[in-house]
Amino acid sequence: MSDVDVGHEVALRIGLAARELPNTDVARLFRVLADVMVMPPTVRSLSMLTGKRLRSALDGELADIDPEAMKRAVALLRGDTGATVDPLPGVQAFSEGDMPNSIRVACASNRGEMLDGHFGSCHRFLVYQVSALESRLVEIRAVDPDREQQDKNGYRTDLVSDCQILFVASIGGPAAARVVRAGVHPVKKPEMGSAADEIQSLQKVLGADAPPWLAKVMGQAPEERIRFVQDADA
Repeated sequence: MSDVDVGHEVALRIGLAARELPNTDVARLFRVLADVMVMPPTVRSLSMLTGKRLRSALDGELADIDPEAMKRAVALLRGDTGATVDPLPGVQAFSEGDMPNSIRVACASNRGEMLDGHFGSCHRFLVYQVSALESRLVEIRAVDPDREQQDKNGYRTDLVSDCQILFVASIGGPAAARVVRAGVHPVKKPEMGSAADEIQSLQKVLGADAPPWLAKVMGQAPEERIRFVQDADA
């Protein structure tokens, strides 16, 4: 492998690993790596990295990172085979008018059909059309790292701006405010389970028994929501 190839491989590993770590860009990860290995990093030095060393580096800079996210990041840094993302789910056709009384829901995702992404670092958004009777995965919107350089929150908000609900593992305050201003309701799901399961749970509360916040999202008039507010105050 030539020096150019080695440099590209190292840069690719660090870039992919940074995307697995919440609120971590390449510069932050590079600073952490500089605390545990001789710079510049090489394929060999990265292959010897452990999660324990990375977590404790730079006075515990990454100590609060979710263990599963850390595990994936270390695997990518080491170049372990099989560290790639799970296969993506299939997308179903959808045309406007296909599903009356439906809403559009985005799920921040890193792996397959998992709802395991942090708003600022997820690889993609799974977009579902959801009604009480049916749900379809209608789009998978990949995040383009180059396009988010200038305004990450703005770019990512634009990706989900046609949705009414956004499920995320976590989202920071400024990003959440940006999303809300775009008319999208963010919902944190830190347990990071299956997106399909979360969509099924949402379907159960759509329709007549929708809570006030969801009724508002669905565009019901205030008089249609008043009984839910009264129930909540009871």
